[in-house]
Amino acid sequence: MKETAQQYTKRILSHIDGKDPLKVQKSTAKKLDKLTRRLGKKEIRRRPAPGKWSIAEILAHLADAEVVGSWRIRQILGADGTPIQAYDQNVWAETFRYEDRDPRESLKVFRVLRENNLLLLKSVPSKLWENHGMHAERGKETIAQIVRMFAGHDLNHLQQIEKIANPGRR
Repeated sequence: MKETAQQYTKRILSHIDGKDPLKVQKSTAKKLDKLTRRLGKKEIRRRPAPGKWSIAEILAHLADAEVVGSWRIRQILGADGTPIQAYDQNVWAETFRYEDRDPRESLKVFRVLRENNLLLLKSVPSKLWENHGMHAERGKETIAQIVRMFAGHDLNHLQQIEKIANPGRR
């Protein structure tokens, strides 16, 4: 059964559990590098199960998701209450050929985009963190909520990568 938008939000936010979302986001690129640097081409492209993404595909997804988050935050800062378009990550993975992307390049792109987004967030006055957009599937989302969602998203995928990279560990 497919997860609802509300179930997805709850699951992703459960990863935060009292953590500082900006610190999580700041540390993600380094953690991704540490988890993936020792992996060979075969390991980084191995899918854990049919229909599940490899580490290489997850890295490509994270880079593209960073573009999405960047755009959403900028839209909201420019026009409080703006509509936020949803997207199908699996369609993007197929259309943009995540399986063929160089995982090291995906990580570089992610790192640069993340650093840029963190600089932007540092410059946003606290009163604007409550500005919101209307997500097509999840409803009202403030900038603060989006930042928490992206931190939870990071932790979710770090956990996935850890499991794929170390299949014997639980």
